[in-house]
Amino acid sequence: MAERLNLDLVDVTYSGATTAAVLTDYQRGAPPQICALDGSEALVTVTIGGNDVGYIPLLVVASLPNFARRLPMLRGWVADLLDRDARDRALATVFDSLCEVGRSIRKRSPNARVLFVDYLTLLPPAGVGAPPLSEDDAALGRHVAETLERLTAEAAVETGCEIVRAAAASRDHHAWSVQPWAEKTGRLARYVVPLPGRPAPLHPKEAGMHAVARAITAQWGR
Repeated sequence: MAERLNLDLVDVTYSGATTAAVLTDYQRGAPPQICALDGSEALVTVTIGGNDVGYIPLLVVASLPNFARRLPMLRGWVADLLDRDARDRALATVFDSLCEVGRSIRKRSPNARVLFVDYLTLLPPAGVGAPPLSEDDAALGRHVAETLERLTAEAAVETGCEIVRAAAASRDHHAWSVQPWAEKTGRLARYVVPLPGRPAPLHPKEAGMHAVARAITAQWGR
């Protein structure tokens, strides 16, 4: 995509990043991601917020077998992640964090177009199974995903950024669909260990990344 747009790609993404890792915190020895911006940028894309609200972690623990959920070292973590009130408290604070990301990027890269790219849809719609997740756990995951999608769009508007709606584009390509854009959890992936040559469970497949790249390219051309 960068080559097609005649741009130089600088990738400072990290798995497990939060808004704090973008703005202030070191992650695995790397400085906050925003430190990579020097004002010369023409385009900045950012996908963030999911780890702030425990989105992927809740799906991870929801895929664990019952005996693992009851292990003493996991029990409290599992209970917190699958608690609707706890997820709502996290969602209640992430909007301000997303806005701070947008404002900070625009301040450091005043000449850049800043695109918030929301997350690919992972879960099927209500009524469609997503084994090994229970319907209750899948419903919680959908609630978190839908709320985060809305808040990301609102933060983009609030901070004068743009939104690339990857979630909407991938509704029919959820991880349990016939043509998925993301890897699902399942019997071999319950512990979120990627198979050789495969994406990690609950992360984009190559088709999903190509789709997001096309969406960003289309937004750039508008």
